[in-house]
Amino acid sequence: MNIFKIPRMKKEEYDRLINDNYICRIAFKGDEFPYVAPFLYSFDGRYLYFLPTRYGRKIDYFHKDPHVSVEIECYSDDFSSYKFISLQGVLEEIENNDEKKRVRSSFVDLIRKRNLSSNVLAALGYSASDSPEIITQEDRNMVWRLSNVKEIIALKNT
Repeated sequence: MNIFKIPRMKKEEYDRLINDNYICRIAFKGDEFPYVAPFLYSFDGRYLYFLPTRYGRKIDYFHKDPHVSVEIECYSDDFSSYKFISLQGVLEEIENNDEKKRVRSSFVDLIRKRNLSSNVLAALGYSASDSPEIITQEDRNMVWRLSNVKEIIALKNT
C-alpha cells in the first residue's frame, strides 16, 4: 500500500497564506495537556505579532514557558482544498514603546482594511462600542512577537 504524503508549500506560498489570514491558534505547554487558544495576528513580512489581554491562562503559560506552536489554516467548506502552516518558536514580549505603537497600529489597520466587526475588539480586551483606534491609545494588551522559529511545517493538498 502506497501512502500519499501531503505536498509541502514553498516559502512564497506559506507567506501568502499568512498574509491572507489573520486568525491563528497558539498551543502553549500546559500543566498536563497543551493549552490551545485562538488569536488575532498581524504579520509584517518577517514576524507574527499578537495582542493578548493581560489576563487568563495564556499569560500564566507564557510566563512558565514561551515556547509555542502557532497554526494557521485555510480550507474550503467541503474540505476539497486546504493549506496549513505550523510554526514552532518562542513568544517574546515587546517592551520598546515605539515598536509596541507600530504593532498596535498594524492591528488597527488590519481591523479597518479587513472590515472586521467591532466585536473583535472584545477579544482584545475592549468594548465593541469602542473605536479600533483605542488599541493605540490605551495599553491594555501585552505585545508579543513570534521569534526564534525552529521549524516550519507548511502543507497543502493542491
